[in-house]
Amino acid sequence: MKVLIIEDEEPAARKLKKLLSELNEPLEIIDCLESVSEAAEWFSTHEQPDLIFMDIRLADGLSFEIFDLVTINAPVIFTTAYNEYAVKAFKVNSIDYLLKPIDPEELRRAIDKYKALFINPAMTGFNLSSGMQTLLAQFVNSYKTRFFIKVGQHYKSVPVHEIESFFVQEKSTFLMSVGGKALDIDYSLDELGDMLDPATFFRVNRSYLVNIESIEDVVIYSGSRLKVKLSTGKYREPILVSRDKVSTFKKWMNR
Repeated sequence: MKVLIIEDEEPAARKLKKLLSELNEPLEIIDCLESVSEAAEWFSTHEQPDLIFMDIRLADGLSFEIFDLVTINAPVIFTTAYNEYAVKAFKVNSIDYLLKPIDPEELRRAIDKYKALFINPAMTGFNLSSGMQTLLAQFVNSYKTRFFIKVGQHYKSVPVHEIESFFVQEKSTFLMSVGGKALDIDYSLDELGDMLDPATFFRVNRSYLVNIESIEDVVIYSGSRLKVKLSTGKYREPILVSRDKVSTFKKWMNR
């Protein structure tokens, strides 16, 4: 069984690989892709895998966009941080979905489902394209547009387009407005990454999630590293793009 993984978060991809290796199944992970553009290029030059694990939100867009660019006949198990209501619409088109963090027993059941459905070679014509456009529209409209934050004895509504970045400091998460004001919020960066439009916000490292409209300059730093300068200039330390995210960051900036 040849398996392809499409996942832009290295820790999540690494965890999935580990869980798959523990299943004691005759499977081979042939590649791990990070973006819509990379996946489209891959499918244009490679044979179809037997099974695909596909994250929904990638660094440069939604994975459903891949189906608009290339033909995919292989069955897909989607991985997502969304609640069940958001994925019910495509359960009939995919083999299954797994909510993150992935549970080993759920993974086992998904693989068993794949084996039950595709043990017959006549089933290889399985088509995932139906209903993708409808589902894509649902996700495009689901991004968070504002945050309602408690500030002292008051509440402040902050539109997403007025947010320069999100960052973690001393185990707390903060929102930095374009005016340079930091506000404490009750979300982790992982949760924020699932709420925000990936075309606008990018997780440059473990501590920062930045708005593309607030990036004033990108500087080469220490050879293969990049340093991001934001428009407020309020940060005392440089915001470095993680080495493993540099390639994806460049593609995100070049959309």
